[in-house]
Amino acid sequence: MFQIGKTIVSEDILDREFVCNLKACKGSCCVEGEAGAPVTLEETKILEKIIDKIKPYLRKEGIKALEKQGLYTTNPIGEFETTLVNDKECAYAIFDTDGIAKCAIEEAYNKGVINFKKPISCHLYPIRIQEYKTLTAVNYHAWPICDEACVLGKALKIPTYQFVKEALIRKFGETWYNELDVAAEEYFSIKNR
Repeated sequence: MFQIGKTIVSEDILDREFVCNLKACKGSCCVEGEAGAPVTLEETKILEKIIDKIKPYLRKEGIKALEKQGLYTTNPIGEFETTLVNDKECAYAIFDTDGIAKCAIEEAYNKGVINFKKPISCHLYPIRIQEYKTLTAVNYHAWPICDEACVLGKALKIPTYQFVKEALIRKFGETWYNELDVAAEEYFSIKNR
């Protein structure tokens, strides 16, 4: 691990290669798992403001779950998460004609209806953020449903931190990302000696 400002960054985000392969996984990260995607307090307020604009993009099942459970839920330790449909897929998940799960929030964003892309935890994946009192941990999350993304990343030689560049800049800023890029260059030059 190494430090950039008030973040501790796992070397795994440099070493592990990753590129989403939706044809292979069908967007399983929006469907599988035991809980919804993490949502920040700020994002809960954003969801409340934009729900009417994203409703036209949602599935009937998603709308029903959101009306019954709320726009987000709280887990046993008090963290916010996206609502689920029947304890399975995210209520904001939609499916294209090939059965690939996509995000209704991102769909509305791509159409220019809203200016919020999606929860940062989704945008950053497979990177997970853990906030501590004085530091933020930036870690790689390994999940077997993403094995094909690792295969594609390896074939294309794209490290995880480069694949999620836009999300990392959104979370930490461009200066932080540039520092990460410099640290990565130094790391690889030492590693490849």
